[in-house]
Amino acid sequence: MLKGKKIVLGITGSIAAYKSCLLIRMLIKQGAEVQVVITPAGKEFITPITLSALTSKPAVSEFFSQRDGTWHSHVTLGLWADLMVIAPASANTIAKMAHGVADNMLLTTYLSMKAPVMVAPAMDLDMYAHPATQANLQTLRSYGNIIIEPTTGFLASHLEGKGRMEEPENIVRCIEDFFRRQETLSGKTILVTAGPTYEKIDPVRFIGNYSSGKMGMAIVDECLRRGAKVKLVLGPVSIPVSKHPNLEVVNVESAAQMYDAAVSSYPSADAAILSAAVADFTPTSTADHKIKRKGDELSIILKPTMDIAAELGKMKTSDQVLVGFALETNDENANAQAKLKKKNFDFIVLNSLNDKGAGFRVDTNKITIIKANDSKEYPLKSKTEVASDIIDELEQELSRE
Repeated sequence: MLKGKKIVLGITGSIAAYKSCLLIRMLIKQGAEVQVVITPAGKEFITPITLSALTSKPAVSEFFSQRDGTWHSHVTLGLWADLMVIAPASANTIAKMAHGVADNMLLTTYLSMKAPVMVAPAMDLDMYAHPATQANLQTLRSYGNIIIEPTTGFLASHLEGKGRMEEPENIVRCIEDFFRRQETLSGKTILVTAGPTYEKIDPVRFIGNYSSGKMGMAIVDECLRRGAKVKLVLGPVSIPVSKHPNLEVVNVESAAQMYDAAVSSYPSADAAILSAAVADFTPTSTADHKIKRKGDELSIILKPTMDIAAELGKMKTSDQVLVGFALETNDENANAQAKLKKKNFDFIVLNSLNDKGAGFRVDTNKITIIKANDSKEYPLKSKTEVASDIIDELEQELSRE
């Protein structure tokens, strides 16, 4: 799987740097070519001589290693690599990556990297749990970086908690999975709806919901990683959308606009994943000016919106797949089963607001994938990992078509 793959391994100032030697050995043994880029702080934990001996390449650390005008080109490394892995990634380096600081060779290489980037955090439990670190990791996810979650265990501080870098063998598995999945959806076109819809009351007010679009964007990123072309119909969200040559984005606001875009796009798609939180009702009329306060009550008459899922379910051909979402607050499985059948979904992704860490405006989700005669429940995971589980299931469905 890794034979001939070119991997830039970034090493930062962490005691977990000693594990990088094992990681290098495993990658080299599988036929990968590894180029180490190490920060000055990283060299305090492991020597460039050791790294050079393992990779058969000089470890790169400084911009200028000689005084004769030669220098290390971070741009060349960014073009050379098939993948960049930063393991261990310290809190300091993660913060600099998130905010575009380029004060060492590793960071300039990261900012120049054309290939995907994996990040394996390693730090004490309180540093990892700090809101600043969590915000920085979320920023990296929004850039499309793949975060290899740290594990819970015994730390260098002699405390126990989450922050221990994932073991080298598991990082190698992540790398293998990445390359294995890279082209599994090549030639496929996937339609994804994501985010909320806003139903206008007047020029300044609307009926909406709490959807952030994070789950939908994670699904889009996973489809792109596996080689698919993606058409994203996106409601109003604040999170950035990654630029990608295989991604077409249609920005919409209302349920009616999302309906039109989804219905027109589905015939040319191999599958559709309807992760958007679409309004079920919209005002019958919209005021053309801001409604002023008059009296103690305001009555708004609502009418049903066009049902995107039901319409695509009617349109679906024998060689297409349709995936729905169900966010429930009660009778979760029964409601999801009913929706699965009514909308003609191949499978439905159920999550419940009763599960802590699932639902809107969080970076995690806890799902159950439900089919007509089968269901599989998953533990709480990051939305990136949840997206991978969903696309694994989609690939199985596509292979049966």
